[in-house]
Amino acid sequence: MTVRSFSPETLMQPVPYHHVAVGTGSRHVHVAGQIARDADGAPTSPGDLAGQVAQALRNTHAGLVSADASFTDVVRLTFYVTGWSPDQIDAFMAGVHEVAGEIGLPLPLPPASLIGVDYLFEPDVLVEVEATAILD
Repeated sequence: MTVRSFSPETLMQPVPYHHVAVGTGSRHVHVAGQIARDADGAPTSPGDLAGQVAQALRNTHAGLVSADASFTDVVRLTFYVTGWSPDQIDAFMAGVHEVAGEIGLPLPLPPASLIGVDYLFEPDVLVEVEATAILD
């Protein structure tokens, strides 16, 4: 395995992601921000944060698979969420849990950041996900 993820005891515990990932491969895969759109570009799950998180992660998975990678190769995830407030964490995590088994997303997640933003690509987009992976 080219990526080892862990959380040192000296950092805040527990969190739904690992604090550190060490990648030792030579091939880097960067998946551009993925949103809740189907392959034709049609919106999915309008107004539903959990549904949009799930679909954006499915699309991220598709990007990884197209490069012969998977979530086990991911060293970094970045989530951008519109109008973020802490009371949205349950809906956000519901979307993560909805697809974790389906797409091989490890829990806890790889090192991740969740960044609240005013708006994204189009007004109906609630979340965008970027991924970076390292492979041999």
